[in-house]
Amino acid sequence: MKRMVDIIVSSVALVLLLPIMPVIAALVAIFLGRPVLFRQIRPGLHGRPIAIRKFRSMTEARDSSGRLRADGERLTRFGRILRSFSLDEIPQLISVLRGDMSLVGPRPLLMQYLPLYTPEQARRHNVKPGITGWAQVNGRNSINWNEKFALDLWYIENKSFTVDLLICCKTLAGLLNRKGISAVGSATISHFTGNKSGD
Repeated sequence: MKRMVDIIVSSVALVLLLPIMPVIAALVAIFLGRPVLFRQIRPGLHGRPIAIRKFRSMTEARDSSGRLRADGERLTRFGRILRSFSLDEIPQLISVLRGDMSLVGPRPLLMQYLPLYTPEQARRHNVKPGITGWAQVNGRNSINWNEKFALDLWYIENKSFTVDLLICCKTLAGLLNRKGISAVGSATISHFTGNKSGD
């Protein structure tokens, strides 16, 4: 049932959004340069690597050593607009259609976090990652890591069609008020450094 809903909704959404995708791509190229898509390998179901793609929202600005600058220095006003309306997430609908992701589930984080999880936290990989999730609609990037993981685990233990529908409705409402886009004092979200950090 969940897979069928993923296929139908992502297919319809891609058709409806198809006219604006070239426009977003052109604006990314103008304001941020090429490539217009950000591609990264992240953990999918059971931690298996999957490729995620988003419209780029940051520049490729680097310091004198050639390292990428901090997110806050690379996230432009245009990038903030993309993120605030989740327009950067549109290409992930293709990952849903392919079966790598679901519309609803814990957000795919970074591969380097895998060895840092406690066994309980690692349970977030017992389901497919999602474009939106329970943690996303209950604070997004404004909550700390412990809260985020607790919300992810709540979803895993209570997942159902009704819960997914509720999350989708709250996601649409959240696009209007655009709360929780960034962590407090950060342009995006702080890096997870393990259970000792707590946040």
